[in-house]
Amino acid sequence: MSWMATARFEARSAPAGLALVQELVNTHAVERDGADLLADHATTQQWLEVASRQWAGERGLKPPDPALSETDLQALRELRASVQDMLAIPPDERPTDPVAVPSAVTHRAQVYLVTDEQNRVAMVPVGAGAGWLASAVWSEILLAQRTGTWFRLKLCREPGCVSAFYDASRNGSGVWHNVRSCGNIANLRASRTRKKKHSAADGTGNSAGNVASTN
Repeated sequence: MSWMATARFEARSAPAGLALVQELVNTHAVERDGADLLADHATTQQWLEVASRQWAGERGLKPPDPALSETDLQALRELRASVQDMLAIPPDERPTDPVAVPSAVTHRAQVYLVTDEQNRVAMVPVGAGAGWLASAVWSEILLAQRTGTWFRLKLCREPGCVSAFYDASRNGSGVWHNVRSCGNIANLRASRTRKKKHSAADGTGNSAGNVASTN
């Protein structure tokens, strides 16, 4: 089993449960890679069933109830948009300090706090459908911010893609989800831009030379 939305982009998956956050963002439509997986109830239900099982396997937990109501679709799209906005902030500009005061924006999440045999505390999201997914996503973001992995989850810089990918480079300098696809597109675009500038400069130079020789 794999993260079906992220697999469409051939993007590196984030570690452990953070991959669920990445997976949600990657449900968006991209012309060359696939349709919006949150477009209708049936498609969304199928995606959530697979994603929730994958997440449960990563966390060693029982799969949650993925049943969606008809009103859950809009909530999931709004959740996706919120996470996309967070990832659109450059990693070096994302806040690192713990929240000191209540925020004007409140995200509702329901979790249980559990301990294992070694007395380690873990958060377990509860609920069903869109409510469960929201709880799981915000819990995973919180954990990632505390462990430092949040800053390696990025959006591809290619405007026609903007898929979420996990930057595993040593210095965290990755900007494309896939160098072979989006990297090549960006390099080709830059090359064409340079050629146009050179052509424009050559044309201007030739015109100036013609005017000078006439005089």
